[in-house]
Amino acid sequence: MRINWRYCVLSILSSAFLAFGLYNVHSLSGVTEGGVLGMTLLLDRWFRISPAISGFVLNVLCYLIGWKTLGKEFIFYSAVSTAGFSLSYRICELFPPLWPQLAEMPLVAAMIGAVFVGVGAGVCVLVGGAPSGDDALAMSISHALRWKIQWVYLFTDLIVLLLSLSYIPLERIGYSLLTVLLSGQIIGLIQKIPLEKKKEVTYAQESC
Repeated sequence: MRINWRYCVLSILSSAFLAFGLYNVHSLSGVTEGGVLGMTLLLDRWFRISPAISGFVLNVLCYLIGWKTLGKEFIFYSAVSTAGFSLSYRICELFPPLWPQLAEMPLVAAMIGAVFVGVGAGVCVLVGGAPSGDDALAMSISHALRWKIQWVYLFTDLIVLLLSLSYIPLERIGYSLLTVLLSGQIIGLIQKIPLEKKKEVTYAQESC
């Protein structure tokens, strides 16, 4: 397993960017995301399963799928990304939100939030890791089926958002869909950035 410490730094910084956006934008606006976060809310609503439990189980399952498909380097960079996200979010919680007015501006929040999610998660995925379980699942599906990753994000998130109509007003789902569409496209654009790491990952996968 070959580790590039520059990519570790990139993983930490991009995870911090993602955490900053989720705390200062998504948590205030009521604009949700798809993926694991949305699924934990669904399970809580339907079956009274705590997100603390369902989130842990779902993330572990997604990382196991990613490890089977993408190998040891994936797990290492994902661990770095996840730790960077958790620590950064905890630091953000020590301070009041910077833009509380976004609570009344869901359209603006959806667009700004998409930038934080798209860039933050996109850079983590680019260097070979995943800051959350749904990113790991998207990477695995993209690798296995040879789909572009932005369309994998859209497909999986749409399923969760459609199910979320059972308890979230249609208007809020619309803003959430906008965030999903924009963030997925941003992630797809970032994946086009050429990195030597991609050759290394391909070599590592073929060796496993």
